[in-house]
Amino acid sequence: MNQQEFTRRLMLKSLTAAAAVTATGGLSLASAQAAGPLKLWTIGLAKVGAKDWSAMEAQAGIKVAYNAKSGSASEAIQKMVVGDGSKLYDALSDNGGGMEDALGGEGVIEALDTSRISNWKNILPIYNEGGLAAGTIRNKGKVVSVPYIGNADSLAYNHGKTGGDLNSWEALFDSQFRGRAAMQNDFGPTLTNTAIYLKQSGKQDIENPSDMTPAEVKGVSQFLIDLKKKGHFRTFWDGFGNGVQILASEEVLVASCWEPIQIIASRKSKLDIRYGTMKEGHQTWNNMFMLTKGGKARGQEQAFYDLMNVYLSPWFGARTLKGLGFTPQMQGVNEYVDANPKDFDAAAKAEIAARLKNKNDRNIVSGNSWQNVFPKNIRAYQDWWAKVQAA
Repeated sequence: MNQQEFTRRLMLKSLTAAAAVTATGGLSLASAQAAGPLKLWTIGLAKVGAKDWSAMEAQAGIKVAYNAKSGSASEAIQKMVVGDGSKLYDALSDNGGGMEDALGGEGVIEALDTSRISNWKNILPIYNEGGLAAGTIRNKGKVVSVPYIGNADSLAYNHGKTGGDLNSWEALFDSQFRGRAAMQNDFGPTLTNTAIYLKQSGKQDIENPSDMTPAEVKGVSQFLIDLKKKGHFRTFWDGFGNGVQILASEEVLVASCWEPIQIIASRKSKLDIRYGTMKEGHQTWNNMFMLTKGGKARGQEQAFYDLMNVYLSPWFGARTLKGLGFTPQMQGVNEYVDANPKDFDAAAKAEIAARLKNKNDRNIVSGNSWQNVFPKNIRAYQDWWAKVQAA
């Protein structure tokens, strides 16, 4: 994937920070101390087990020191490029589709030796076939990250109230759900999925829904503003808990959201809340782990590889798929489930197989568009998103 552009201010800060590191000698290998737990800066969903990291630690044979991280790309760049992230953390996770170049280009993450990850052979073929997915784990041709979850974001809907299955984004914008529809309060997925719908339905001319021109951003945003002024959207949800609550309480009947929100809302409410496959397409994405320069200097490289081996194992893939609905980034999940009937009863086996099929169906929709963390015209995105919020 091509190197993404930072804002001018962020670049100036980065250069200033780099000069400061050079002046002080940077991270000293001599002073680096190995041992101790692997210090991870990541999201809480990056583990198997609701309470702690013990199951992941047991599988990897290491200890983990978890540091909570938000999903903000700008925060990650500020911390890793300008701040002291490499001193504080041995590894971090973030979205593919820009961060691999942003951090790799600044030299704060390390190129990886995939021969030290025995389960690398299990990785989905899309990561070795060229194209956008393969680019999300590489910087200048070198592998710099390991994908561990991914998905194609879609529409959650209350099947008992919508009158049947929904397979088009048209439903989200249909007047029959006025006041009972919701979208995410984040311009990335919301503008991208709306753009996919407008492009594929022939309502607007859009070249690339993940990297729009200022005029295209304006058109998509104005479409949402017009609907918002008519009272179409009940809310723009913000945060996992908020997304679950509005679906589980039936405050909304249709919502663009992450699949784990649909799964937890359905479990919590006992309602038939489903996750559709949109004929127009979806924003596809992955989340990946990277080894920091400081982590390697502190001798944590092997611990990192041991943990990545777990992330690319069907053990992890089956459990994160069943628990949260994320797409496994490795092959062999159904075979693993079949071989471990004590861990997966007939109901769990059927659920996992059905989810994998649905994911495969979503992933092959021709209108899909890969997440772009840093669109070229990001200022237009930010400015127009502020107008959507204010409408």
